[in-house]
Amino acid sequence: MILNYVKRGETRGTWLESHFRWQIRTFWFGLLWVCLCVLFIIGTLGIGLLIAWIPLGIVTLWFIYRVVRGWMALNERRAMYV
Repeated sequence: MILNYVKRGETRGTWLESHFRWQIRTFWFGLLWVCLCVLFIIGTLGIGLLIAWIPLGIVTLWFIYRVVRGWMALNERRAMYV
């Protein structure tokens, strides 16, 4: 993530700029959703701990989707639309 911020200026105006933006957004939105899921899990300790893990599973699937989609576009040398 740090490298994305450091090297982002070097990619301005290229097709790689969209990949840097894609990775940065994936990280920050993923972190936000994981934090919200952890709060949800902590809040449901007495209610149904198994059900509380479903949102975290959904976030995991979303993260895998973002990584795979980014790698596929990168492999094809295509810009990401955001």
